[in-house]
Amino acid sequence: MPSLHELVQAHTDLDAGDVGWLQMLMADWQILADLSFADLVLWLPDREGRGWWAGGQVRPTTGPTALVDDVLGTFVPVGRRRMVDQAFDTGRIVREGDPEWNDEVPVRAEVIPVPHGGRVVAVIVRNTNLLGIRTPSRLELSYVQTAGELTRMIAGGHFPQPGQRSDHADTPRVGDGFVRLDAGGRVAYASPNALSAYRRLGLQGDLTGKVLADLTRDLVPPRRRPDEEMLSAVLGGRTSRDVEVGSEEVTLIVRSIPLRPAGTRVGAMLLVRDVSDLRRRDRELVTKDVTIREIHHRVKNNLQTVAALLRLQARRTSAPDAKTALEEAERRVGSIAIVHETLSHAVEETVDFDQVADRLCSMVTDVGGVAVPVRIVREGTFGHLPSEAATPLAMVLTEVLQNALEHGYEGVDREAEGRITVTARRPRGRLQVVVTDDGVGLPDGFVLGETTQLGLSIVQTLVESELGGRLEIDRVEPGTGTRVGIDVPLD
Repeated sequence: MPSLHELVQAHTDLDAGDVGWLQMLMADWQILADLSFADLVLWLPDREGRGWWAGGQVRPTTGPTALVDDVLGTFVPVGRRRMVDQAFDTGRIVREGDPEWNDEVPVRAEVIPVPHGGRVVAVIVRNTNLLGIRTPSRLELSYVQTAGELTRMIAGGHFPQPGQRSDHADTPRVGDGFVRLDAGGRVAYASPNALSAYRRLGLQGDLTGKVLADLTRDLVPPRRRPDEEMLSAVLGGRTSRDVEVGSEEVTLIVRSIPLRPAGTRVGAMLLVRDVSDLRRRDRELVTKDVTIREIHHRVKNNLQTVAALLRLQARRTSAPDAKTALEEAERRVGSIAIVHETLSHAVEETVDFDQVADRLCSMVTDVGGVAVPVRIVREGTFGHLPSEAATPLAMVLTEVLQNALEHGYEGVDREAEGRITVTARRPRGRLQVVVTDDGVGLPDGFVLGETTQLGLSIVQTLVESELGGRLEIDRVEPGTGTRVGIDVPLD
């Protein structure tokens, strides 16, 4: 389905300010649909005056739909919907007594002009399924009365209002809890869900007739509520905002929408949502994140201790082969420690592997036995990798770079500086790493599967088994040097 922005660009002359106003309206129009028990359709004027394009549609969550099929993106020529034409031309709400029939469903339509910048830029058609109408309860009467006031606010250019919008994840909806305030901030009506939320907060009795701001002050300790000015403004229905209040066990979000059908405030609608479980889970997640980061920090410390012990043992060892093996083991442990150190500072279980790769490049250049100075350069980006892929990849990169240094430049007598390039790419769903050097190249008859080097065996096992990828090692053509290609999938 096309988006509002796409329809506006393709078929209308609306400017960016008009589109921004319509987007604000659509962010909050689920409230009107639920209060009206009606489907809403936003119709945009064609730039050539030929008719109307359906730029948005929303169904109620409080009653049956009047429109079974989606109409978003459809076109209606001028003259087919007389009420739409009339509301757009006059800038006034148009109602019709006789219902329309849509898929054997009687539908009553009401057309609301949407002004902006001194002119009507769109219209909203409110479609009510008459089969769902029954003897109204006090709840339904309060809903419909408030919906009528919101309708007049839209037609008068007083809604949407600056402040919190309904498309935020925690923002209360009509069904969560509904409170109607009079102009003095007293509760004229509270839905059963709103009453239950306040009773969980500690209310004894009913909400009707209470000054909501004063009542909330009595129920909520000072440390669990906003400042006095904000509390009075929101719970008194004077500003379009939301606040979070609660006790140690219960947390409520209260959103206020002042009602100004004729420009002057006559009261307010408050939406109330109990988010106690959400906040408790948030606290649990924060605690879990802190614990995980602390674990990574301790693992890093332990690995660094192991690396230090290997370093001490290498210094006390006189046998060259044993000394080399201990130094290689120290570097392997160090590469894993770098990953855990990065994770200990991360909010999520992902690793910015560019930082890891740069540190590994610095670590492996500190190796003896290489007569030629070698510079390691990274090109491209690894991006963020999941921790389960970062650890084996760090070991792989360490081994590949170490092999390039030891076997590509060891014993080479030349004046020019050596260069190892690490190139990383992230094509869709994969990570591709290429390590090239300008050393002496591979020995004659080299076959990857037949090598007896421990480092290459580790690399092959990690790439193919742990990472589920492919490993290629070949000569750099033309010229000398070695190219190592690593291609691994990323979920």
